[in-house]
Amino acid sequence: MSTVPILDKFRRPLRDLRVSVTDRCNFRCPYCMPAEIYGERYQFLPRNDLLTFEEITRIVNITVGMGVKKVRITGGEPLVRQDVEKLVSMISRINGVEDLAMTTNAYLLSGMAQTLKDAGLHRITVSMDSVDDDVFQRMNGRGFGTAKVMNGIDSAKRAGFNPIKINAVVQKGINDHTLVDLAKWCRDNGHIPRFIEYMDVGTLNEWKLDEVLPAGEIVRIIGEKLPVEKLDPAYVGEVARRYRYLDDKGEFGVISSVTEPFCGDCTRLRLSPEGRIVTCLFAETGIDLREPMRNGATDEQVLDIIQGTWRVREDRYSEERTTMNEGRRKVEMYHIGG
Repeated sequence: MSTVPILDKFRRPLRDLRVSVTDRCNFRCPYCMPAEIYGERYQFLPRNDLLTFEEITRIVNITVGMGVKKVRITGGEPLVRQDVEKLVSMISRINGVEDLAMTTNAYLLSGMAQTLKDAGLHRITVSMDSVDDDVFQRMNGRGFGTAKVMNGIDSAKRAGFNPIKINAVVQKGINDHTLVDLAKWCRDNGHIPRFIEYMDVGTLNEWKLDEVLPAGEIVRIIGEKLPVEKLDPAYVGEVARRYRYLDDKGEFGVISSVTEPFCGDCTRLRLSPEGRIVTCLFAETGIDLREPMRNGATDEQVLDIIQGTWRVREDRYSEERTTMNEGRRKVEMYHIGG
C-alpha cells in the first residue's frame, strides 16, 4: 500500500485525522446542538449505522499510509460511546500514530481518565466555556454546573494528562466577561486555555457575525490583566496563535477562524460517525466509506477513495466566507467534531 504523502489542490498534505465516534452528546450548547432542535424526540443515528471500532481502526490504518500522524477522537461527546477506551487501545497500537488525543466536555471523565490513559491516549482537550457557574450552565444548555467537569479535569491531571488544553468558545455578550477568570484558573492549575472565535459551523445555531469577539480583542482583554508576548507556532499547521505570560506562568492560545483564517495550513480530514470523510469543518457533505467497506472493498480500494477525495480538495471556506454563505447548508459541528 502507498506510503507517499498525498497533496490536495493547494499542496496541503494530510497529517491529521479527526474521528467522530458518535453524534450524541449529554450537553446542548446553543452554538452546537441547540436544545430546541435536539430535544428528546430527535432521532440520532441508529447503532448499526455507526462505524464499528474495527472499521474505524481500519480507516485510521489506511490514512496513516497517506501521511496521517495525529488522530483525535471527538463526537458529539466521545465518552458517551460505549467502550470507547477499546477504540483508543486499538488505535494506539497502530504503527505511525504519533499523537492520539481526545476532545471531551469532561462531564463523564472523572471515572474514565485513568482507563483512557492506560489504553494509550496521549492527550486530552476539554471543552469548557467558562469557570463562572451561571455562565457555564447557560452555555451548556443543560444547567450543569462546573464542579463535575472540573473533577474530570482533576482526574485527568492525576492520571498523567499534563498539560490539559481547555477550549472555550467565546460569544460576545455571553461569556466574554469571564475570559480573564478562565485564563487565571488555567494558570493556577497548569492548564492551557484556547479561546475560540464563535464560528458559523453548521446552519442551525443562528450564527451572527456581530456575536464574534475577534481574537485580537481576546488577546487585548487578557493582556491588560496578565501581560503577554506572542510565541512562535509549536508546529506547522498549528491553528492556535500562542501567547506566553511575561511572568512565565504558562500560556494561552486563540483560534481565529473568522477574523484571521488559517486555511492555507489545514492538514485535517474528518471521519463522521457513520463513515463519511469530510474535508473541511464547514463542508456541505462528505464521501461515504462505510458502504464500500461493508460491501467488501479492499484496503487498496478504500485508499483510492480517500486519495481521490483529498487530491481534489480545495476547501478554504474561512477565507471565502463572505461569498459562500448564501443558501449554504453545512454539516453540523456535533456530527464531525470541532
